[in-house]
Amino acid sequence: MLTDYDAIVIGTSAGGFAALAKILPHLSRALPQAVIVVQHLHPEGGEYIVNFFSQHCSLPVKEAEDKEPILPGVIYIAAAGYHLLIERDKSFSLSLDDKINFARPSIDILFETAAMAYGSRLVGVILTGANADGACGLAAIKASGGLTIVQDPKTAEISFMPQAAFNQAQPDHILDLTGIARLLG
Repeated sequence: MLTDYDAIVIGTSAGGFAALAKILPHLSRALPQAVIVVQHLHPEGGEYIVNFFSQHCSLPVKEAEDKEPILPGVIYIAAAGYHLLIERDKSFSLSLDDKINFARPSIDILFETAAMAYGSRLVGVILTGANADGACGLAAIKASGGLTIVQDPKTAEISFMPQAAFNQAQPDHILDLTGIARLLG
C-alpha cells in the first residue's frame, strides 16, 4: 500500500469499466488516499457505474459534486457530461467547458488540476482507452514529482491510451491490472 500520497487519480476510456472492476474492488478499506476516477461515459452512464462499484467495493463510492471537499478513503467518480477539476483547497469543481480529446469529463483536466493541488503527493494511473486523453495530464503529474502508472499496453483492451501516456510521460510503473491493484493496495 502506498503511504506517501494523498490522492490517486485514475483515467480510462474504452474498455475501462472492466479494467476498473479488476482494480477498485481490491482496494483496502484502510486505503489512506482519495481515489478519483474519470471514465469516459455515455451521458446517462454515471449513475450505473457508481451503483455497480458501491456494491462491489469495500470503500464508499460516490459521484463527485461541485465544491465538495475531497476526503481520504472515498472513491469519487466524475459525473458524466462535466469536466472534474480539483481546486488548490482540495475540493472539486465541475465545468461545462468544451470537450477535450472529444471527451467531457477529460482525464487531462482532472490530472493537470490534481497535479497543481497535490504536487508530489499524487498518484496518476492511465488504463485502457482509444484516444490520447490523459497523456498530457500524466506528464504533468510526473513533472510535479508524483508517482505515475500506466497499464501495460499489451494487456489493455485498447492500447492507444496507455501507449500515448507511456510515450509522453515515461511512467514510473508499467503494470497489468493485477499489478496495479496490488501496488495501489
